[in-house]
Amino acid sequence: MRKSRAALIAFAVLAAGVTPPAHAAARPSITVEQGRTQPVFSYADAVREHVYVESSLDSDADGRLDRVRVDIIRPRESGPGLRVPVIIDESPYYDNSGRGNESERKVYDDAGNVTKFPLYYDNYFVPRGYAVLHVDMIGTTRSDGCPDVGGRADVMGGKAVIDWLNGRATAYRADGTPAAADWTTGKAGMIGKSYDGTLANAVAATGVQGLETIVPISAISSWYRYQRSNGVVYNYDYMSWLGNYVDTDPPAKCAATWSRLDAEDGDDTGNHNPFWAERDYIAGSMADVSKVRASVFAVHTVNDLNVKPDNFSVWWKALGDRNVPRKIWVGQYQHVDPFDFEGRRDAWVDTLHRWFDRWLLGVDNGIMREPRADVQTSLDRWITQRDWPAPLSVKVPFRPAANGSFGLVPARKGQTAAFTDLRLSEDEMVADVGTAKPGRVAFTTGALPLDLRMSGTPVVDLRVALDAPTANLTALLVDFGEDSRIDWRRGQGISTVTEESCHGESTASDDACYRKVVTNRATRPLEIVARGWIDAQNRGSLSDPSPMTPGTYARIAWDTLPQEYVFRKGHRLALVIAGTDATYSDEAGTGANVTVDLAASKVLVPLTLSTLSARDVPSDAARWRGPALVDLPEPENLFY
Repeated sequence: MRKSRAALIAFAVLAAGVTPPAHAAARPSITVEQGRTQPVFSYADAVREHVYVESSLDSDADGRLDRVRVDIIRPRESGPGLRVPVIIDESPYYDNSGRGNESERKVYDDAGNVTKFPLYYDNYFVPRGYAVLHVDMIGTTRSDGCPDVGGRADVMGGKAVIDWLNGRATAYRADGTPAAADWTTGKAGMIGKSYDGTLANAVAATGVQGLETIVPISAISSWYRYQRSNGVVYNYDYMSWLGNYVDTDPPAKCAATWSRLDAEDGDDTGNHNPFWAERDYIAGSMADVSKVRASVFAVHTVNDLNVKPDNFSVWWKALGDRNVPRKIWVGQYQHVDPFDFEGRRDAWVDTLHRWFDRWLLGVDNGIMREPRADVQTSLDRWITQRDWPAPLSVKVPFRPAANGSFGLVPARKGQTAAFTDLRLSEDEMVADVGTAKPGRVAFTTGALPLDLRMSGTPVVDLRVALDAPTANLTALLVDFGEDSRIDWRRGQGISTVTEESCHGESTASDDACYRKVVTNRATRPLEIVARGWIDAQNRGSLSDPSPMTPGTYARIAWDTLPQEYVFRKGHRLALVIAGTDATYSDEAGTGANVTVDLAASKVLVPLTLSTLSARDVPSDAARWRGPALVDLPEPENLFY
């Protein structure tokens, strides 16, 4: 009888077209299939809210602790019954330059909540069970305080957000009532490009608990390396300029901060000092790589002449020395996000997805058993390998000689070359190789009989005498040979097209679609592959200079910027040694005369060949004359 009655009721319900009671359908929960979380939550119905997290500092000296604005989007189902992990993009750029290739800014509703979050992280990850937080860095957009450009206020503001997610800091709603993060597991990942990624590096290096992973893209690990190279200053008064740029409040509010930055940065010497130690996240006074608890998925490009690639190579090695779980993508563009590497967008989003699933939700998807490094070795070629630099690379000593050759055979004892420290552009330094010029010396191999792949950081090792206490020295490794290469000097190496691709779910006010890009290409007779600069008096110490004794030789050795490059068969590899680089430094030439002891000088070039003989690197008996002055466009200094 009971079965018959239930069957009649079910028949009646179906006949009437009525849906069975709601309790029959389970609430959405985080779902994993094929090693990936699935989009089971509604993006349109997600909770959009904001809070103000209290920092531990009063950076604008207004008598109250700074509060950090945090804009949140999370699944509507998240709460005490369904706690979700968090993805954070903390940025100083939300109300000035915007984020991404399309320069998106936050858009707010009448209640002050964000209706359009820049980038695709919210569109893609919220439906998969993540909360996404877009945090206004201290002193920017709707946060309190003054930016101190990589210093304590910047870093402690971001750390406070992680602390709040884990119940160790206080946050308030706009009406002043306390706000608890009772909807999260406390497990957080930080991601971002440029300054955003720099904040991720910095917060991770404080050792804060709850930050499980970071994805720094084109990010700074040492602000000294960002604005200095071994005592050579790239830009004067840059730190105060950048702070003032990202702070859109009236200038008077943080004028004292800008004055302090100018007073403490040591631009007059170029030396390392406590100002830079505070802004060093590898071995600094505030943050240190030894404190890192988070896994790291780093992305950088070897032609980034804004956040120069030694910011990732030195950080990467330090992480490896501590066995920090890590992964890396190394590209060939300028200051470009991997979302905009041509042909790699889908692979990037999927890899990022699996990375966050692994480190924020514990999904065993095999990503840590795959090759650690994805590397772009040339225009259209990507490879995977177990680490970067190429694990089998060997530093091969190339030596300059008096006849202008550059090869594996040392110069004869007593051979020298001389030039004057003049202020020259890189175009001038590499023009007419084989012709004597007062501001540089140059050395070239013969035509290469095979391809040579360079992977890593060349080391310049010179024995030098000056007729003055110091000089700026520049070393360039140059590939001479007509070829089509990525034109990273123009538009960062990419051009935006009208066709779009979509990654995630959209609403009328926040779509998940972004315009695709294509790689800019240029055919030129040469490319400057690696660069390195040093102030001779900083040869032994960045903080304690030692002026040269005029007329006395001293060894000066330093790293160039790292590179990933293939010298093609038939091309020539060249070394140019010069004075002050006008393309990348605001310094004036010293006018010092420089003499190089060629027999005691060399450059260690990291090549992937296990053996190399003099036959593989021929030298021409006669001095080779390279192309005349070539217009190498100075790359656009887009820093965000």
